[in-house]
Amino acid sequence: MKIKQHPALLTTLLITLVVFATNAAYAHGPTRQKVTETIDINAPATAVWAIIKDFGNAHAWLPMVESTESEGDNEPGATRVLTLGPGIKVYETLKKYKADKMSYSYRIPNSTHDVGILPVNNYSSTITVKANGDTSTVTWKGAFYRGYPNNDPPAELNDEAAVAAVTGLYKAGLAHLKKIAEAPQ
Repeated sequence: MKIKQHPALLTTLLITLVVFATNAAYAHGPTRQKVTETIDINAPATAVWAIIKDFGNAHAWLPMVESTESEGDNEPGATRVLTLGPGIKVYETLKKYKADKMSYSYRIPNSTHDVGILPVNNYSSTITVKANGDTSTVTWKGAFYRGYPNNDPPAELNDEAAVAAVTGLYKAGLAHLKKIAEAPQ
């Protein structure tokens, strides 16, 4: 059977394709967002790494973290709980730890995460220290989805809010790390 000989079939086929294409365009959910922040620190990379290398010691350099509870040291699968204030906790899991490359990666499991604290889902992050002679560069990268996984998110859980929150976190953390690392000993 040739489609040209059946105009009704051709019309039905075209309408079906248009409907599927239109629905596919509207069915698209959130896209993965990425943030990368970098800071140069006037201190040797080994000194900067010494400040951040302990996954369970985030409160030593992150100004918004009051305390850290951890299990598993720096082994992949280790966990930490960051207390940001009374009843405000963030749970994180270490994915990779490379002391020789002065880098580690971690994630926030969705099952433990409150998007009211950080408006993201499927968050993962890597922090790395690189030597530049007698100074260092710290790069903090994150990838995540907005806090509201469906279409038409509220403003506080949309892509812009997620990117702004993560960018603010990274900038504040890196600025504080720089202050600590460059302080006279």
